[in-house]
Amino acid sequence: MRWEDARRSDNIEDVRGDGGGGGGGFGLPMGGGGLGIGAIVILAIIGYVTGIDPRVLISGIENAGGGQMGQSYSRPGASQFSDDQAAPRSGASRRQAAAPTDQMADFVAAVLGETEDVWTEVLPAQRNIQYVRPKLVLYSGVTRSGCGQAQSAMGPFYCPVDQKVYLDMSFFNDMKRKLGGGGDFAYAYVIAHEIGHHIQNQIGILGKVRERQEQASQQEANSLSVRIELMADCLAGVWANHADEKWHILEQGDVDRAMATASAIGDDRLQKASQGYAVPDSFTHGSSVQRAQWLTTGLKSGQIDACNTFAR
Repeated sequence: MRWEDARRSDNIEDVRGDGGGGGGGFGLPMGGGGLGIGAIVILAIIGYVTGIDPRVLISGIENAGGGQMGQSYSRPGASQFSDDQAAPRSGASRRQAAAPTDQMADFVAAVLGETEDVWTEVLPAQRNIQYVRPKLVLYSGVTRSGCGQAQSAMGPFYCPVDQKVYLDMSFFNDMKRKLGGGGDFAYAYVIAHEIGHHIQNQIGILGKVRERQEQASQQEANSLSVRIELMADCLAGVWANHADEKWHILEQGDVDRAMATASAIGDDRLQKASQGYAVPDSFTHGSSVQRAQWLTTGLKSGQIDACNTFAR
C-alpha cells in the first residue's frame, strides 16, 4: 500500500505511556458499534490458549463508566485546514504535518488522514451529510473511553458516545503473528472498519439498531450486530475504492491480504479455532465468507447504498 505521501491527520490523541485509568472493564455491547473489530479475535485467542469458552470471557467483562484521558497532540507544522475542509492532495502540499516520532504511529496518522479526505467528499456527495472527523486515540495496555475502560485485549473499537476510535497498535502484531494477516493495507482496513462505524453513527444507524436490540431476543440482537459489522466492512471497502481512485494507494497483493484478514476474523473460523465448532446463532461479526464478501462489495462499488446489509 502506498501511504508515505499521504497527509497526516492531527486528529490523534496519543496517550501511550500515560498509565491508563483503572477500575472496571470495558462494556462489550453485541452490536451498536461499541464492539471493536478485534475484540472477538483476541478473546478467541485467549480462549484457545486457556481452554476457556470465549463466550464466558466476553460475558465476564462488566460495563464501566469513565471519561477520556490524554491530550490531543499538535505537531509543529500541523495542518491548517479546519475539520470542515479537506487538505489538498497533490504533490508536497499533501504533507502538512511533521511525522509522529515512530513509524507505526506515522502510518496510522496517514491512514486516518486518507479516511478524512475521502469521507469529507463522499459522505456529503452520497448522503448530503457533512462529515465530522473523529479522533483516534492511540493507547498502550489500558485507557479510558466514553464507553468505559479500554483494554488492549479488546482490539480496536469505536465508541459512539465520544465519537472516537481507540487503538492499541499491538493488535497489528497479533494480526501478523497469530492470525496470519498483516501488511499495510490489512492494517488500514482495520482502521477504516472502525471509521465505518463512525459513518454509521453519523447517518443514524447505530442508534436505531441499539433501540431494536433492547427489545430483541439474544439471537436477533446477535443478527443485528452481524449486519452492523458487515456494513462497516463494506464501508471500509468504499473508502479504499475512492482512496485508490484518487491516489492509487493499492499495490499488487494488497487486496488479497485484506481479504485474507477479513476471512481470518470470521466468527465461524474463530469459534472453530477456540471450541472446535461454530454456532451461527451466536455470531456477532459474520462468517469468513460474509466478511470478505462485503469488503469486496464496498471495494467494487464505492457506494454507501451498496452497503445496506439490512436489506439482504
